[in-house]
Amino acid sequence: MNTFAKITTTETKLFLRSPFMAIAGVLLPAAILLAVGAIPGMTEPSPAAGGLRFIDAWVPSVVVISLAMLALQSIPGAVAAYREQGVLRRLATTPVHPANLLGAQLLIHVVVALAGIGLTLGVAHAAYDVPLPKHPASFALTLLLGTVSMFAFGLLAAAVARTAKSAGGFALIAFLPTMFFGGVYLPRPLLPEVLRRIGDYVPPGTQPLQDAWVGAGVQPLQLVVLGAFAVAGTALAAKLFRWE
Repeated sequence: MNTFAKITTTETKLFLRSPFMAIAGVLLPAAILLAVGAIPGMTEPSPAAGGLRFIDAWVPSVVVISLAMLALQSIPGAVAAYREQGVLRRLATTPVHPANLLGAQLLIHVVVALAGIGLTLGVAHAAYDVPLPKHPASFALTLLLGTVSMFAFGLLAAAVARTAKSAGGFALIAFLPTMFFGGVYLPRPLLPEVLRRIGDYVPPGTQPLQDAWVGAGVQPLQLVVLGAFAVAGTALAAKLFRWE
């Protein structure tokens, strides 16, 4: 077993010792979907949702919940805690590069996020007959770019935070707008037009996810903007990152 695999195994065990975030990352989005679907009118077609049912239009917003929670709450706190405890500094003096630790943390959280998203899609289809994405390739590409951009923001928060508490504060700056523009607090069809247009390009890409879902076709500019967020966020996080 190579170094990265060993560190990933160890970090997975540590992550599961306090399983709240793992359980929440996998189960919470699906549970929220079930609760929202039980609201009267959510499973009926609505002109405000472009003729779709609100539950159909709201499923991509559940993806936002999963990614935002893990990328902007869990990752920054975990990495900043390692810096605060001197773990990164001690690793820097060994042949094991601290980047292995960051890579392991990212891998664990991405797997949990994808597991939660997969469960949500399955529950939506089984409980409310929400169709699966009609353009799966576009959906997968948008999800990839959205995931990278969200976790880049999380690492950016971790890069400038000295403590786990301050990391949560920095991450909150991105967390609240992401949830708002992603239609979590209020369904996107009910937002004012200008806010919907802004939300069309805000990571993790709620609108292109929905367009790929219903088969409307994803606008290339939206993917370009998501890619720019992903590249710029990752580069800036790497530039600002401190091991101690």
